[in-house]
Amino acid sequence: MMRYGVIGVGAIGGYYGSKLAYSGQEVHFLSHSDYQYVKERGMQVDSCDGSFHLDHVNVYQHPEEMPKCDVVIVGLKTTNNHLLPSLLTPLLHERTVVVLIQNGIGVEADVQKMFPDVQLVAGLAFICSAKTEPGRVNHQCYGSINLGNYSCRDEVVFSRILSDFTAAGVACASVPYNEARWKKAVWNMPFNGMTVALNTRTDLLLKQPSTRQLIRDLMMEVVEASRALGISGVDEAFVEKMIETTDAMTPYSPSMKLDFDFRRPMEIHYLYTRPIEIARAAGYRMRKLEMLEAELRFLSEYQSAKG
Repeated sequence: MMRYGVIGVGAIGGYYGSKLAYSGQEVHFLSHSDYQYVKERGMQVDSCDGSFHLDHVNVYQHPEEMPKCDVVIVGLKTTNNHLLPSLLTPLLHERTVVVLIQNGIGVEADVQKMFPDVQLVAGLAFICSAKTEPGRVNHQCYGSINLGNYSCRDEVVFSRILSDFTAAGVACASVPYNEARWKKAVWNMPFNGMTVALNTRTDLLLKQPSTRQLIRDLMMEVVEASRALGISGVDEAFVEKMIETTDAMTPYSPSMKLDFDFRRPMEIHYLYTRPIEIARAAGYRMRKLEMLEAELRFLSEYQSAKG
């Protein structure tokens, strides 16, 4: 059995880490704000697939207190990645694999610069999940995760991670790294920013014909950017699939909308700035997404100025 560590026990890390622990895996959670609550009362997952409670949780307030881990799941928002050298280093041994379940493009490249020898895997979560109170995750729908191998040299460990997620009741598949990241961006870039800019939900954006068309246009900009980069598998059919999937989704506020509503920093850099820069370097301008990025930066700065 492998030993798992989870950094960032929010809607994502809290859900997947709890699923692994509930299935019998050894999981150690690093939690700051929830530490005392989870230590005393455990972790509750309210899930559309069946709710459950972890009575006894291996939870820590400081990474130095944790054991070395074979796999570390990072569920932090990318706005906190500057903390990784202090949070992640104590958990690493020479063969540790780090799974970054984070939004955006370019995340792995920057984390690899911090940890040149660490094996990295991208975790692409397709899930509607939120955490708005201590020790409780609200899993609304979906829940699968794809794993893209960025720099994992140990194929045996990579396969075991896939099988452990599957055994925990999480649909999990291995996917090509670049294709997976840009497929995730097809949904993330339109819906995260638009729900903030228009102060709305995913379902309402698709109910109104003009914004439904705008969502499709923004998705197609991501498709065209991926084509400019020579990435296959991201096409118009995938756009239609994402729209149909969102039509069937429970009315939902994406992570960026929740961050804005709770006055937390938004993940603008990796969700917008980096992919826009990468596409421009490849000769393609994501013009409507550039406008959305500018609007988000205005809203972020305006909110910060208000205190």
